[in-house]
Amino acid sequence: MIGLLEHLEFAWFWALLALPLPWLVRILVPAVDGDRQAALRTPFLDELEELPGGNPTLALRRPVLWPAVLAWLLLVIAAARPQWLGDAIEQAVSGRDLMLAVDLSGSMEISDFVLKGEGGDRLTATKSVAGPFIDQRVGDRIGLILFGDKAYLQVPLTFDRKTVRTLLDEAAIGLAGEKTAIGDAIGLAVKRLRGNPQDQRVLILLSDGANTAGEVQPLQAADLAAKEGLKIYTIGVGADEMVVRDFFGSRRVNPSQDLDEPTMRAIAEKTGGRYFRARDTAQLGEIYAMLDRLEPVERDKRYFRPRRELFPWPLGGALLIAALVALGRVLQAAPNWRQS
Repeated sequence: MIGLLEHLEFAWFWALLALPLPWLVRILVPAVDGDRQAALRTPFLDELEELPGGNPTLALRRPVLWPAVLAWLLLVIAAARPQWLGDAIEQAVSGRDLMLAVDLSGSMEISDFVLKGEGGDRLTATKSVAGPFIDQRVGDRIGLILFGDKAYLQVPLTFDRKTVRTLLDEAAIGLAGEKTAIGDAIGLAVKRLRGNPQDQRVLILLSDGANTAGEVQPLQAADLAAKEGLKIYTIGVGADEMVVRDFFGSRRVNPSQDLDEPTMRAIAEKTGGRYFRARDTAQLGEIYAMLDRLEPVERDKRYFRPRRELFPWPLGGALLIAALVALGRVLQAAPNWRQS
């Protein structure tokens, strides 16, 4: 019995105070004259009217009143919202706020990565590696910033990792413009993470170019991030060499010549983070694995108990009893109707 009570809870326990309401109404409200017709009749009104004139105990023994009392009891219990509490489930919550900033400029379309034996563009490679990284961050709140000509908050900080990954997979090159606003992306991350615990703010910024747009210079934004306690890990993506075929034949070019590595490195150093260089998919995967080690998921033990609403059962029982009482009164009155 004690174990049962541990799993049962009333969300609105105060509703149980309505249990003696019919008895109080009968005691406090003056009786209506017998000659007056009631505007609203109930199946058990006649029996209730007989309570003051006789023995209440005898009146409650009437077969119609007992179902009425039971129906009222079930109705009040349903109003109190009984809930069944399941066993406690551990929920991992680290308290870290981790923001991803991904470059969607036109240069991310360069196909200098290899995916499953075939050539793939930089954004597709980023999605293939960042997706599993997001899935593993159980307990972290994750947000997503996409930037091109400007920076946009695609997903605010959330524990819903599935939504973050879905919206990252749906991101398209050029969606935010063709240029690269690295400074604005950092500034937006600072704004969204401001006010949170300083030792739990992390930004992972991925880009393949130099800052060519935006209102804030990257190093100025990095200084602001350092003051706010935001640690930034920067990732420069793009191969050092690729073969290009044209009218004159094949030639080797450097597709990452626009990558501003000194600035990316300076941003990381100013904020206490690190700069990584990803020349292929394998290196990109290793970088995210290293980030997992540098910023491990700290699991604070928190528990919650799933709740299941039980009020439909007593409510259904009350309605069923009321329907049966009403049906009984109709069947009882049927012979009189036939005689008349």
